[in-house]
Amino acid sequence: MTAQATILGLQGPVLDAGERGFFADADPWGFILFGRNVENPKQLARLCVALRDSVGRDAPIFIDQEGGRVQRLRSPHWREAPPAAAFGALYAHDKEAAAEAVWINHRLIAAELRASGIDADCAPCLDLAIEGADAVIGDRAYGGDPEMIAALGRSAMDGLMAGGVAPVIKHIPGHGRADADSHFHLPRVGETLEVLQDTDFRPFAALHDAPMAMTAHIVYDALDRDAPATMSEAAIAFMRETIGFDGLLMTDDLSMKALTGSFAERTQRALNAGCDVVLHCNGDRAEMEAIAEAAPRLEGPALKRAQSAEAARQGGEPYDAGKGLARLDRLLSRVAV
Repeated sequence: MTAQATILGLQGPVLDAGERGFFADADPWGFILFGRNVENPKQLARLCVALRDSVGRDAPIFIDQEGGRVQRLRSPHWREAPPAAAFGALYAHDKEAAAEAVWINHRLIAAELRASGIDADCAPCLDLAIEGADAVIGDRAYGGDPEMIAALGRSAMDGLMAGGVAPVIKHIPGHGRADADSHFHLPRVGETLEVLQDTDFRPFAALHDAPMAMTAHIVYDALDRDAPATMSEAAIAFMRETIGFDGLLMTDDLSMKALTGSFAERTQRALNAGCDVVLHCNGDRAEMEAIAEAAPRLEGPALKRAQSAEAARQGGEPYDAGKGLARLDRLLSRVAV
């Protein structure tokens, strides 16, 4: 029997007996961790082992480790990685140096994640920095130039995969222009399709070969005026057919307030629209039980995409982190960041 089409979170730094039993029954395809689950490297490694033991297989374990504001592993036990905008500033000065710096940064992130048992990173963020948009993206974006974002996003993907960590590009087809934070409200983007294809959508088209992508809970009037992309058959068809993305498509967190309806309804709408896997992050048992009741087992194209995404975790050649960090510091010192 294949795993369920879900990625689920948990409440704290230790997997309790109730969660263990629930995960054993639900058999989610993967797990996601947040700051509430992290205390120190030894604890985190034990937690990752416990999560995989609960489902009896080498399930992918995800985390958001972008750098800057969005990183769940933090000092004093882990390196504080720079935000994406720091590399965008270097790109304006020296494109090759910026690409190298991004690769090194993500190769270091991969080493840090793998050391604790985490093998999938919800990064890179391919969203544009758009003046006047909601600040939820901000310096999480490399900048406002789609060509630059595509180039640095490629380096980030390559760095993660060189370290045996599967990347997740986000938030497809583009969150940077959103007029609200989808954690709290449903954003709407009213730009024409022509403008979006020349800007927001371009980095995702350039990295259409990524193993995984995370959807945006945003209504794009040019694609579907009635539903956010996560739950829009038309928007997801556009991602597949025009943007060209054929990897595993996961939702952003179903518990975000941009979405409405019961958790069973959210699950069914997202999967019926064309998402392969639904993501739920906050560890709330009642919400997860409703999702688990509604979510099917992976099969068909979704299963094949999940298997390909799992294969992207392979790799991890030896890497001298000390030399890498020294080189990264030298590269970033070329500009004020």
